[in-house]
Amino acid sequence: MNRKIYYNMKRNVALLKISGMVFTVIVLGVIFYLKAMQNYTHQDYTNSNFFFFWLSGRMMWTGQNPYNQTQWLAGHDAFGATWKPNNIFPYPLPLAFFMAPLGLLSLGQAYIVWQIVSQIVIALTVFWLLYHWKGQAQRLLFLPLMIFLLFFGPVYLSLQIGSVGTFALAAILLAILLLEHDQLIWAGMVLSLTLLKPPQGLTILILVGIWFLAHRDWKAIIGVALGGIILLIAGMIRDPLWLIKFRGASALVLDRTMGIDSNIYSYAYLACNQNVPCMWIVGTLGSLLVIAIGGYYLWRNRDRLNAWEAFNIIIPLGFVSTIYLWSYDQLPYVIPIVWIVGTLVERTKSYVYVFIFLVVLDVLSIYSLLVQANTQKDLLSIINTILVLGMCLLLLRKKNQPAPLLSSVH
Repeated sequence: MNRKIYYNMKRNVALLKISGMVFTVIVLGVIFYLKAMQNYTHQDYTNSNFFFFWLSGRMMWTGQNPYNQTQWLAGHDAFGATWKPNNIFPYPLPLAFFMAPLGLLSLGQAYIVWQIVSQIVIALTVFWLLYHWKGQAQRLLFLPLMIFLLFFGPVYLSLQIGSVGTFALAAILLAILLLEHDQLIWAGMVLSLTLLKPPQGLTILILVGIWFLAHRDWKAIIGVALGGIILLIAGMIRDPLWLIKFRGASALVLDRTMGIDSNIYSYAYLACNQNVPCMWIVGTLGSLLVIAIGGYYLWRNRDRLNAWEAFNIIIPLGFVSTIYLWSYDQLPYVIPIVWIVGTLVERTKSYVYVFIFLVVLDVLSIYSLLVQANTQKDLLSIINTILVLGMCLLLLRKKNQPAPLLSSVH
């Protein structure tokens, strides 16, 4: 009799879990669709960054070259895009291959699909990372955390403009999971995908390289090199001079973004009263200092930090120490944010501090976006970096005697 009651209870618990999962999927599915449709009806996606990605992908099917100025500008005219800040595709040519599937769809359809895909990638990232904890305390945060993240400034803006930060987020997540399973070469190759946006990927890979050297993970370093070579060759098949052309396009982007990003070079430009030679000197010294301090921290704590914790430091330091990036490039901050949330629950045995942190994060990040919209300057997005990095360092400092994983929280 007791055994029958036990099995009935076990079955009811299983049904309850399944019901909870179905409910969560339905709720998120509705939210993702409504969010995508809201942006579709209110945003001028034809004159946005997303148009660049879509057009580059479409040109892969038509046999055209996104690095051909005549063909690139003609593509804008053909689809009614009046915003033409770049003479050619302003991103690495291999990125166009990844955007080719979207090029098979109409612009509007591709915009909706990309938003939904991006939200699914964010959801999977949160889900897989939360499952690093064995108890239910952190896993119960999945749905509310996803809702908060959709109002996190970088996520909010990424979905609006259809940015490709999803690639960096997915690459770093997969790299963490592969490193945890000792798949070092594959982890390195996946990390090389961050080079699809070089200002983001270069500083991240420098810091990751220090982490790999500290652990003597030679296979991972080889994997990064192999991945980079594959990307280089893939682009050369389409245009042998793509690297030179991309360098020229990047220089033009840098010229028009000086003093408006939340990176060291931008602040150096303002501190130097818009003197470019001074900016290069001060900015480079500042960037090297940040990388050196970050590298020293990673090297010194190589035996204390796991892969996820190391990336929690690498991601924000990589952002602030690079030449130029926008707030939507902070999308990979989702990774350290999930760690902060899970660790707060683990340490405090309460959800109160979690919700305080998320509310403060959302309010400050949205405020930064409002200032950016009114001033056309993204200087206040440094707040996101300071808050996320500061919380990670604070919680890591108190990691000496971690509390046991929780099974319940009140």
